[in-house]
Amino acid sequence: MPRAIISPSVLASDFGQLSAECKRMIKNGAEWLHMDVMDGHFVPNITMGAPILSCVSKGVPGIFMDCHMMVAEPEKWVNDIADAGGALYCFHIEATSDPLSLIDAIHARKMKAGVAISPDTPSTAITDEIGEAADMLLVMTVYPGRGGQKFIERCVPKVSELRKRFPDKDIEVDGGVGPKTIQPCADAGSNVIVAGTAIFGAEKPEEVISLLKSTVETAQARIAKEGLP
Repeated sequence: MPRAIISPSVLASDFGQLSAECKRMIKNGAEWLHMDVMDGHFVPNITMGAPILSCVSKGVPGIFMDCHMMVAEPEKWVNDIADAGGALYCFHIEATSDPLSLIDAIHARKMKAGVAISPDTPSTAITDEIGEAADMLLVMTVYPGRGGQKFIERCVPKVSELRKRFPDKDIEVDGGVGPKTIQPCADAGSNVIVAGTAIFGAEKPEEVISLLKSTVETAQARIAKEGLP
């Protein structure tokens, strides 16, 4: 199974100090930064776009921007996000009619390709062909569009289903994840953990990042020994 990666969601950060906030997370043990791009169409909220990502990329050299594209036309923004320094471009399966061509376009711009599913979308929406072509699969554990929502536990079985089908893929969970909800995600086989408020709002973010990572690693060791539940 791929290694544990913690990707703090900047949606919970102080946007007025975005580059400094990203540096603070990296200093405290984060490998990726989860950048929530919302367009006001696919979701009812507007956050940031390529110009802001470009500033962050310049201000934080070497940053791995895990770009979660909650946008109605994901095909439209591949070049802009690549030019802004995006490392991973994760689109919603619900927003495109041709995911395989989109994955090819993302790869052509030297970015990793991620495919996300919302809470009401079954894991079977990610076909074997799509899952094999992608680099990462994202299971949303809240409805996309707003930070600070409550974790939806009924989404967790989709992680197990995808892990059984794609044992070597990065599988990310995003939404309401923190020290109290990490265990079922880790046990189901997710290895990339997005957490916003739980990390950015913590007095000691490094301890939260360390706890999330060690919970995933402990679960991985158990799964390797006993298999998925």
